[in-house]
Amino acid sequence: MNYDKLIPNVYYIKINDGIKLFVDCLGFTIGHQELQSENPFCVLEKQTLNIFLFQHEALAKEHNPEFRIVTDEIDAIYAKISASHPEYLHPNLSRVTLRPWGAKEFALRDHQVCIIFQQW
Repeated sequence: MNYDKLIPNVYYIKINDGIKLFVDCLGFTIGHQELQSENPFCVLEKQTLNIFLFQHEALAKEHNPEFRIVTDEIDAIYAKISASHPEYLHPNLSRVTLRPWGAKEFALRDHQVCIIFQQW
């Protein structure tokens, strides 16, 4: 059995909040969108990563996902994000930190999701 990708669905009360985090801050692009529909959604893409964003108030109130993105450029990513969007830095992991398990990490959050960047 072979799996190619895992693509999460992320729910926001206001989909534009997710677009600000993933597109404006993290550099994803919108590959497909139906933002003007009765049930707004879009597909976000960056290299081999994909995320489906949905505007759905009830599900957004039930789900607060946490994602981990592994990279080999954590210092450059941190420098860019901390300069351009410092408001997203998670207060508990706002700097690149060597963790007890040997990985360097920092984290972002908005009111809906947490994203941990990790480099082994």
